[in-house]
Amino acid sequence: MPSSPADFPPASPASPSPSPSPSASSAESVRQLRRVALSGLLGTAVEFYDFLVYGTVAALVFGELFFPGADPAVGTIAAFGTFAAGYVARPLGGILFGHFGDRLGRKSMLLLTMGLMGGASFLIGVLPTYDTVGVWAPVLLITLRVVQGLAIGGEWGGATLMVVEHAGERRRGLWSSFTQMGAPLGSLLSSAVVTLVVTLPKDEFAAWGWRVPFLLSVVLLAVGFFVRLKVVESPLFTEVKKERMEARLPVVEVLRRPRALLLACCVGIGAFTAQSLLTSYMIAYATGIGYARSQVLTALTVSACVALVVLPCASALSDRIGRRPVVLTGAVASAALAFPVLALVDSKSPGLLILAVALGHGVAQSMMYGPLGALLIEMFGTRVRYTGASLGYQLATLVGAGFSPLIAGSLVAADGGGSTPVALLLCGGATVTALTVWFLRETHRDSLTEGGTTATAADREQVAPTFSDR
Repeated sequence: MPSSPADFPPASPASPSPSPSPSASSAESVRQLRRVALSGLLGTAVEFYDFLVYGTVAALVFGELFFPGADPAVGTIAAFGTFAAGYVARPLGGILFGHFGDRLGRKSMLLLTMGLMGGASFLIGVLPTYDTVGVWAPVLLITLRVVQGLAIGGEWGGATLMVVEHAGERRRGLWSSFTQMGAPLGSLLSSAVVTLVVTLPKDEFAAWGWRVPFLLSVVLLAVGFFVRLKVVESPLFTEVKKERMEARLPVVEVLRRPRALLLACCVGIGAFTAQSLLTSYMIAYATGIGYARSQVLTALTVSACVALVVLPCASALSDRIGRRPVVLTGAVASAALAFPVLALVDSKSPGLLILAVALGHGVAQSMMYGPLGALLIEMFGTRVRYTGASLGYQLATLVGAGFSPLIAGSLVAADGGGSTPVALLLCGGATVTALTVWFLRETHRDSLTEGGTTATAADREQVAPTFSDR
């Protein structure tokens, strides 16, 4: 893989320095790849930490703090409404940051998205509540939630494609799994922090304890910035800039033949439905049927630990046998386990709750989610890759995760508290992913200079770069 010229000192006119040897260049590219992978891991960890902290706290106290005066059930739904507001903003963020990422560069957009995400989370931690400023409290909360959504809309796509483009032909699934592992790592960190603060007396948690997880996001933000500043631009995008082949309007090129975008969206719906229902929504559901908050958070922590093992294994396996078989296996497992998982939760046994979340989220969901990063990146050419992958991913989160808690809460209330609607939603999301896999072309052995996974030559022409990336 070519290294950026900026990585090497300029030659002296008096005594020209020899060109770096192939082995030195290869060693430098591997070092950069590791650094980019760490940057992606930290960036996604910040993303999921902030988003899941919000979802957890929304389930616990936001109804009473920001939507008082409403029926408790309505207050919880209203709080999850702000959760959905963040997801609605994510596709817009994918378009916005994808446009400039495909036009100006990946690195600058990743620094911006991380700053916006961490800054918005910190400000949520210092927001006044309804008792202090009245209706402005929920307005400010939703506004910051939208800022978070916009930032996340550009974060994942940029971080993942930087890893994949630096990896080139080197085990793209395995390397992209570092970005995917940011999800359970962020979940693990958010669960650990929230577990600590919920041990506070209820009055103290409602008064100030809920703010602590948001304020601590500054630590993750600082570490992420430190690593990300040392990352060099993607070599494939550098070639695009060199040849002046940037897309003028990347989103227009992607939408001109929308098949690839539609497939990218649908293949991720199962993973995000499972993720949302078995993490954020599970806190509200399980505490509502009698579990202690600490018991639910312990289950989520164990599930995150399981996912940290399953994700890289599933991604590495997808490098060997293909993305499609691994994702399909995860989707089938998610659908098959839906009703047993919810039955285990309904048993009201803390041990069975841990087993349920570990199986449904830690194993089945991770098998769908692990190869997803490399798969989506491989579906688009370099000129529109940031926009196409980001938009497909964020549309999947909007459909699969953004409204799942709202739908599940409403259906469970209408069903009198039964878990059947939640299991059906899990099955539905997994079925969409499984059916979509049949329409995808296998890509794990494709060169990144080729077209995407769309089935027709015309579609591949639309997303493929018209020059050599090598």
